[in-house]
Amino acid sequence: MPSSAAFTPGPVGSFIKHHFRHFNAAAMVDAAEGYRTHLLEGGKMMVSLAGAMSTAELGLSLAEMIRQDKVHLITCTGANLEEDIFNLVAHDYYERVPNYRDLTPADEKALLDRHMNRVTDTCIPEMEAMRRIEKAILKEWMAADAAGERRFPHEFLYRLLRSGVLEQYHQIDTKNSWMIAACEKNLPIVVPGWEDSTLGNMFAAAVIRGDVKNVHTVRTGIEYMTWLARFYQEITKDCSLGMFQVGGGIAGDFPICVVPMLHQDLELEAPLWGYFCQISDSTTSYGSYSGAVPNEKITWGKLGADTPKFIVESDATIVAPLMFAYLLGW
Repeated sequence: MPSSAAFTPGPVGSFIKHHFRHFNAAAMVDAAEGYRTHLLEGGKMMVSLAGAMSTAELGLSLAEMIRQDKVHLITCTGANLEEDIFNLVAHDYYERVPNYRDLTPADEKALLDRHMNRVTDTCIPEMEAMRRIEKAILKEWMAADAAGERRFPHEFLYRLLRSGVLEQYHQIDTKNSWMIAACEKNLPIVVPGWEDSTLGNMFAAAVIRGDVKNVHTVRTGIEYMTWLARFYQEITKDCSLGMFQVGGGIAGDFPICVVPMLHQDLELEAPLWGYFCQISDSTTSYGSYSGAVPNEKITWGKLGADTPKFIVESDATIVAPLMFAYLLGW
């Protein structure tokens, strides 16, 4: 399908096209158009999620992006993987703290005493969210351990969602859960550094207690990279793979390195990433890789001089839903 195919934006998209004409606003429109063009030309897209985008309820738009085949691979932190499911089963118990900037240490201690874990202005309820999922996922870990089976973190959560044991606890419309949408599509997910998450800590505790005998029951980092290398080689035989990075950190840094690894460490042929966009408010001031402009990635063999490259220096909780709405025709 040619990139010039007719596109009629919906009400949100029309507003964006009319009002977002300069600076970061214009960069956002350019990036969204670049994303659309990449798909129209037959490309596929990886979306990486950093920060607390699941607690920000990005699933309200990301789930539909997945259902409409506008996302073909997700890389995310362990926190984003689990927090979409925490929200799924405990949404009604979450609390917003709009005046979080005014909280004293005593106020924070009061939240701790109530088992309310704060993420900026939103408190995640430990008992209804984290412990509820821990109890269910522990059974999956232990069953796999007893059977001598090993799975990736996202595969365990897919099994949990498919088992139906959480359905009695659903507190949001399931169409707004990006993990359910991904599970229904059996979407590939890569979760680098999964150990740095609530469930990662719980798995370590299960190993220490002896509930799980084999620490390798949950597959992690290096195995994710070897899987990603094979996936990248296979998918790029027929199309270009782009990267849409929401935030910085390991969720984006890890997968983008698959290309230079294939080239430099394995001396294999592989195309460069075919599109790149990052939404970030990080700056380059102190050697911040998360704030580095896309051109720096050319020097590392990740992007080419002609790769469509975009950076929107803004709040991802605002920009990502707007871009997704634009692409969805909302």
